[in-house]
Amino acid sequence: MPALLVSGAQWGDEGKGRATDLLGSKVDYVVKFNGGNNAGHTIVIGKEKYALHLLPSGILTPGVTPVIANGVVIDIEVLMHEIEALRSRGVDVSKLKVSANAHVITAYHRTLDRVTERFLGKRQIGTTGRGIGPTYADKINRVGIRIQDIFDENILRQKVEAALEFKNQVLVKIYNRRAIDPEDVIQELLGYRATLEPMVCDTALLLHEALEAGKTVLYEAGQATMLDIDHGTYPFVTSSNATTGGLITGSGIAPQHLTRVISVIKAYTTRVGAGPFPTELFDEHGDFLRKQGFEFGTTTGRPRRCGWYDAPVARYAARINGVTDFVLTKLDVLTGLKKIPICVAYDVNGVTHSEMPVNQSDFHHAKPVYKEFEGWQEDISGARTFEELPAAAQHYILELEKMSGARISAIGVGPEREQVVVRHSLTED
Repeated sequence: MPALLVSGAQWGDEGKGRATDLLGSKVDYVVKFNGGNNAGHTIVIGKEKYALHLLPSGILTPGVTPVIANGVVIDIEVLMHEIEALRSRGVDVSKLKVSANAHVITAYHRTLDRVTERFLGKRQIGTTGRGIGPTYADKINRVGIRIQDIFDENILRQKVEAALEFKNQVLVKIYNRRAIDPEDVIQELLGYRATLEPMVCDTALLLHEALEAGKTVLYEAGQATMLDIDHGTYPFVTSSNATTGGLITGSGIAPQHLTRVISVIKAYTTRVGAGPFPTELFDEHGDFLRKQGFEFGTTTGRPRRCGWYDAPVARYAARINGVTDFVLTKLDVLTGLKKIPICVAYDVNGVTHSEMPVNQSDFHHAKPVYKEFEGWQEDISGARTFEELPAAAQHYILELEKMSGARISAIGVGPEREQVVVRHSLTED
């Protein structure tokens, strides 16, 4: 069982950090391979709550080596704040490794992200404004700055000055903003060298050697399947690949090492930002899910859009990622509902679609076709076996499993670390 992937099956915020933490004691390395500080994981350990944005969740598990791989874009200031915040709470961060090939988010990326989004007006995508998209754009355009560049002042200076020669023209002449001084950017980045140096390495080689030695490596995806740049609800997506394919390019491991694909999915559905969302609720049920599930973004604080479970989305995620196991989270949030609908298909202009429509316009106009199930009133937070759950909750899970394309191996019944029902091992067949 050398390599495991934990990914999100919906639009993010499914509780991937919780699943990673659940597996943490059984792995040697935990790797973040895509995205940046535009997403976050909230992990509850006892009475302590930790909100992580750039750091892999495994950093909270003693003995685990946390790795930020090459596919991540790094805001170094945010990284340093997170490291210091954990240190101040007694968390050992000394084993953290950062890829020399990871790209750096600079001040001009953040500025361009914010002004561009405002410029779009009603056509806004819903970006977090943290510079993620512009940094990935520079990476693809081959004008990006990598972590390794910080250790060669001459190269860093050439790259920053070349980038701002054009970008300042855009800021001043199109967006009527003040130009950014290249020297300010250069000096800020150079100031991180001493702190970064012990962390930086060839993480692809590090992970290859770990896998060859029989170590267990857990990869955690940022964002989620429906926000993947290729397979999500484009253009309302993130700027990286949050699916299984992104793991290969974002970390540099060979595909044959991957033995288990664990996808985290909520017992209902949420998303943040703009874009189509067929099961979205605008009534008291949406308010109920938001309040009971405390559906506010870890990174942005924005209230999440809430809706019922979408089985076609689950099947799509299972197919795209090659899911072997689902981890169903927040089942406890549904406690108290008399009836719980599940979206089993879509109606698009009178035509029924049992799978995700490939056409963006069709998905935008899709109306959910629901099948209703009985709810339960009993408190399930103390359940630790499937049999301890109310009959209606058991039935709900079994029906979700039939519709979703992979087995449901673990079920979250509360926010605490131990509030989990395990049906099948996530690490063994």
